[in-house]
Amino acid sequence: MAKRIGVIGIVIDDPKTIVDRVNAIISDYSHIIIGRMGVPRHEENVGVIALIIEGTTDDVGALTGRLGNLPGVTVKSALTARSTTEKGGK
Repeated sequence: MAKRIGVIGIVIDDPKTIVDRVNAIISDYSHIIIGRMGVPRHEENVGVIALIIEGTTDDVGALTGRLGNLPGVTVKSALTARSTTEKGGK
């Protein structure tokens, strides 16, 4: 199945209460994550995470769905039209 390159933006309200669950889910999908940047906004009590990913639309949908189901977590993704294939021509 073709993989696509994209970005996932995550905004976490009151990060201290849920950040462990967010990080656990992100770790479950580490195989599709190329890069990660997190920016705490202490004065706003918000955390922002940007993920650069390369994965199938199924993997990306599963990751964003799990994150989006957490209370206080907002997730948006943007995938490029460019697709890559897995090594070995699969």
